[in-house]
Amino acid sequence: MASEPFEALHSAEKPGRWWHRLADGRVQCDLCPRACVLHDGQKAFCFVRENVGGEMKLMTYGRSTGFCVDPIEKKPLYHFLPGSNVFSFGTAGCNLGCKFCQNWGTTKAREVDVLCASASPDEIAEAAQRLGCASVAFTYNDPVIFAEYAMDAADACHARGLATVAVTAGYIMPTPRAELFSKIDAVNVDLKAFSEDFYWKLSVAHLAPVLDTIRYLVRETKVWTEVTNLIIPGFNDKDDDVARLLDWFLRELGPDVPLHVTAFHPAYKMMNVRPTPIDTLRRIRTRARSMGLRYVYTGNVLDPEGGVTTCAQCGESLIERSRMSLTGYLLDRTGACPACKARLPGVFAAQPEHVGELRIPHHVAL
Repeated sequence: MASEPFEALHSAEKPGRWWHRLADGRVQCDLCPRACVLHDGQKAFCFVRENVGGEMKLMTYGRSTGFCVDPIEKKPLYHFLPGSNVFSFGTAGCNLGCKFCQNWGTTKAREVDVLCASASPDEIAEAAQRLGCASVAFTYNDPVIFAEYAMDAADACHARGLATVAVTAGYIMPTPRAELFSKIDAVNVDLKAFSEDFYWKLSVAHLAPVLDTIRYLVRETKVWTEVTNLIIPGFNDKDDDVARLLDWFLRELGPDVPLHVTAFHPAYKMMNVRPTPIDTLRRIRTRARSMGLRYVYTGNVLDPEGGVTTCAQCGESLIERSRMSLTGYLLDRTGACPACKARLPGVFAAQPEHVGELRIPHHVAL
């Protein structure tokens, strides 16, 4: 740990990596598909990138909204070091404009005073190791917009033998995508819907770049990938919506990528929309499994059956969960089913931690 506060040693303003200067003196951001074009002093849609004197700057490097020790299952990641703890943090801002954002207090922030904590990449890695975490997660807001900070933190984590996790909406251009995810060990991508109309009207974004990112991660990298689909009643829960998503998922990603279908709870600009009925999630899970997806889970509800991982070969229950806690774990030391020896897709420790324990996220100070 540094002997002085990090903010006393370093400015939160850092040069951005992905941008170019236009002939008229403006700069264009090349990080995400928005391609924001900025006059001097103007901030991008994400709020955290700014044209400062003709150069793109990241304004939140080393600054966070806080730090938390979470169960890895909260991300949600069910096939990546189950039962372990992950050191989680995020920053302010976001490059999407979701009307249903659960973390809108920070993702929609337009003032840096929400960035109440500071830490260098090495301080993050040291704290995670000291607190007994197996990994560090870039989460709460999207690590795409603080990619330089996340990448430096990932290097520091790997130097200490810690894994790295990204929780992202996947809205990123190909070049920075390759650079960022080359430093990530596991990712959960939030596929918000399978409709361009939904993305544009509710997230002020486009569907195609997200599908490209998921396809890239699964087909072209070794990053362990899981996908979450938040089901919002009346918006993306119709049979046709679900069928198109599942058809694409099976065709493009295959049967072994875990899919989490999770419940919406009223938030931000959609407080008048009812919560997702648990029966809707169960119906989608049953349909997905009948189509051939092997690992489909329900989330944001109390549904123990929707948290069970079964062996695709013999049907043995291998991992059981209740909310964010493991209630049963039968995988052998190699991550295989003890009954038929078929290996479960994912990343598993020889000895899982925290089986049978009630695990509650808790905030920490560095």
